[in-house]
Amino acid sequence: MRMNERIYQIDDLLNSHKVISFNELMTRLEVSRATLKRDLAFMKDRLNAPIVFNRELGGYQFDRSQKLVGQQYELPGLWFKAEEIHALLTMQHLLSHLDSGGLLGPHIKPLLARLTGILGTGNNAVEEVQRRIKFENVGFREFHLDHFQSIGSALLRRKRLFIRYHARGKDDLTEREVSPQRLVYYRNNWYLDAWCHLRNDIRNFSLDAIRNAEILETASADVSDAQLNEVLGTGYGIFTGRAIQWATLIFSKERARWVSAERWHAKQQSKVLEDGRYELRVPFNDSRELVLDILRHGAQVEVIAPASLRETIKNEVALLARLYQ
Repeated sequence: MRMNERIYQIDDLLNSHKVISFNELMTRLEVSRATLKRDLAFMKDRLNAPIVFNRELGGYQFDRSQKLVGQQYELPGLWFKAEEIHALLTMQHLLSHLDSGGLLGPHIKPLLARLTGILGTGNNAVEEVQRRIKFENVGFREFHLDHFQSIGSALLRRKRLFIRYHARGKDDLTEREVSPQRLVYYRNNWYLDAWCHLRNDIRNFSLDAIRNAEILETASADVSDAQLNEVLGTGYGIFTGRAIQWATLIFSKERARWVSAERWHAKQQSKVLEDGRYELRVPFNDSRELVLDILRHGAQVEVIAPASLRETIKNEVALLARLYQ
């Protein structure tokens, strides 16, 4: 762990505890006695941190009552790795778009403020960071915040839900009793993984398609993570299913430069062919989402197998051709 990270952790521990012992600090930070002594001395001598040792309570604390001589205590700026900055900005973006007065409201505001403060450390103010780094949500669908709150409450309280669900593919409205298992944020949209008592099976529901959600007092049925992942995590995309097939796609030499760096599925298989083209194999159980991703590459990708997927793409392309004649 870098020194800057340790200093921020020490600051957080001292702020969240009335007093904390030297041994507990060592345990939390997983450092040696000598390293911790150097860190505390650096904070006191170089950063002017008001750290004192309380002999009566047997630990360290911030003494906010003492008048500081010299500069005010201020944490140093942090330099983050690229993936750390992406994670922080993504989290800040997600939090800012959640219901500030709903289920997560009391937790969002202080966390968002803390993230904003962290992003603003160093040489640039947070406003400058936000102005220079931009997130665009393509395909984002608005979801009903009231339903989000009810669904989240039932999920955490382990209660069943009565929902009215609009299946957009069939344009069908059904009433179901479900046992919520987990909320999933996927491609800028929210989904609920649940045990559907109507279908007697695992299903996932798009939150923006739930027309009504009522919390029941019946205890929720529990489904193991292994079962959820068996149905929801084996195939391509968000759709459920157990009948796994493998799609074989070959991308042109030009498109390979982009697609070879993409992760389509955790279990994907890929290789660069002798002529520079790129072969990608991904498991799927429902072709709807896979078809959309294939079509966006146009003539730069060919479906090799299975024959049913190849036929689906052929029909879609033929329909597009007729529309633009």
